[in-house]
Amino acid sequence: MSEAGVGVMEVSDATFEKEVLQSETPVLVDFWAVWCGPCRAIAPIVESLAGTYAGKLKVTKVNVDQNGATPSRYGIRGIPTLLLFKGGKVADQIVGYVPQDVIEEKVQKLLG
Repeated sequence: MSEAGVGVMEVSDATFEKEVLQSETPVLVDFWAVWCGPCRAIAPIVESLAGTYAGKLKVTKVNVDQNGATPSRYGIRGIPTLLLFKGGKVADQIVGYVPQDVIEEKVQKLLG
C-alpha cells in the first residue's frame, strides 16, 4: 500500500536516479517514515504542492525505513527533510516541519 497522496510519487533507492536525478522538471523529495509525527503533519502540505504545481514540479516521497541508501547519500539525519532538486543537483533543503508558505517560497524560487 502506498502512503503517497494524489500527484505524489513513491520513490525508492532503485528508482531515485531515474525519477529524481534524471527528471526534466524540478523535483521535491520528501524523506519521511510512518512513525514520524511531523512527517504526517507535513504530508498534506506536500500533497497540496503536488496539485498546485502539477506539470511544473515533480513531487516524490522516500520512506527512510525502507530505503537506506538514498537518505545516507544526501546526509539525511532528521525527518521530515525536503530536498529540492534541479538538474539532478540539490538546489535547496528544508529540515523539520515548517509552514506551507515557507516551502512554497522555496519552490517558487526553484521554479523562478
